[in-house]
Amino acid sequence: MKENMLDVLMYLFEHFMDEDNQISHDQDTLKVELVAAGFQGTEVNKAFAWLEALSEQQIVEENFKQSTISLRIYLPDECDKLDVECRGFLMFLEQANILDPQTRELVIDRVMELDTEEFTLDQLKWVVLMVLFNQPDQESSLAWMEDLVYDEVMQGKFH
Repeated sequence: MKENMLDVLMYLFEHFMDEDNQISHDQDTLKVELVAAGFQGTEVNKAFAWLEALSEQQIVEENFKQSTISLRIYLPDECDKLDVECRGFLMFLEQANILDPQTRELVIDRVMELDTEEFTLDQLKWVVLMVLFNQPDQESSLAWMEDLVYDEVMQGKFH
């Protein structure tokens, strides 16, 4: 299999998240099950490191509040990773109050940490879902993103 870290993360969320939006197994069990499902151990470890960094950032970001009105200027390497469609989607999510400037920055940070050469809008939606999953008091935004992502999966638009 030529799966990358993002594929591991998406599989993890598709198969191991329970109805209470909790991961249903401990980390060691999940690692064994992901390797058994055909993912490389190195990619599984990278995925858990990515999730751990997201969790740590959530704690740090709680102490930092930005203005609700902001203009995001993207760096060249961010523009390389996030095409116009992705950046437009992030802006749409902010305007729809799904993301605030703080969660937008977490999304961008997590995207930039992915080791993918190509990055698509569908993949961005998964990253947004994962970031919102790890944020307190984001239940309505998380539910909105879950509906968007899982409706597209069920309609066969992804995978």
